Amino acid sequence: MKPAQLTQTISDTLPALRKSERKVADFVLKSPLNVIRMRIVDLAKQAGVSEPTVVRFCRAVGCRGFQDFKMALAQQLASSPSYGQIAVTDTDSTREYTYKVFDSTVDALLKVRDSLVLPNLEAAVAAICAAGRVEFYGFGASAAVAFDAQHKFFRLQITSAAYSDPHLQNMSATSLNAGDVVIAISQSGRSQALLDSMDLVKQAGGLVIGLAPSGSPVALRASIPIEVDAKEDIQIYTPLSSRIAHLAVIDVLAIGIAQKKGPKLHEHLQQLQAGLSSLRSQ
Repeated sequence: MKPAQLTQTISDTLPALRKSERKVADFVLKSPLNVIRMRIVDLAKQAGVSEPTVVRFCRAVGCRGFQDFKMALAQQLASSPSYGQIAVTDTDSTREYTYKVFDSTVDALLKVRDSLVLPNLEAAVAAICAAGRVEFYGFGASAAVAFDAQHKFFRLQITSAAYSDPHLQNMSATSLNAGDVVIAISQSGRSQALLDSMDLVKQAGGLVIGLAPSGSPVALRASIPIEVDAKEDIQIYTPLSSRIAHLAVIDVLAIGIAQKKGPKLHEHLQQLQAGLSSLRSQ
């Protein structure tokens, strides 16, 4: 097991654990930093269970025993020091889980920011500015990102559309011209229908900008990969941080395009603002 996956595995395994083992899981998720300094007898006492129960819990989440479990947990905390303040548990108060949702999002955004490959962002901005059409493909939660992106790019005088239906994506892909751009958005990076549409885009001579996790099929198959690794500790509840990270990357691309378009675009945006003012209540 990769250390970064341990706490996610614990969360995913919770429903299948025995009641006594779940007490151990809840304590670990609540106080992971304390656990790595504990002996097995200490953890058993704090969780209110027996030592054999702790061992069974460790094996249930894929570790060979308690020491192996502590080592995996310590490695995860070393790679993500804020995890101890972020992990959501079923016993959290409203204040606790509210703060954890925000902290998890901030933590994920900073990690994505620091891992972005700037030359790929520059190449993506240049390709979008040179394209006759820019279209956005996404499914599920990524569809919401795609439609938000289409709205932003429309304001930037980019001929754009967004599709969340695989049939429409394929029709769109086959109608593109050389140099047109599709931005394929995927939080898993493994949606087969999206990969099929990406292949059609490239066959038509278009470019694919892929917003997806590093090493995923979408990132590997994209003409210009923009790797977004937002591994979040509340994924079991909702893929919140990864969606917001994708929205932030879309904003980065939008700012880059606005810079390239220059003063004329600024005039256009001011006219849009003036046109919208009549729709707002005073």
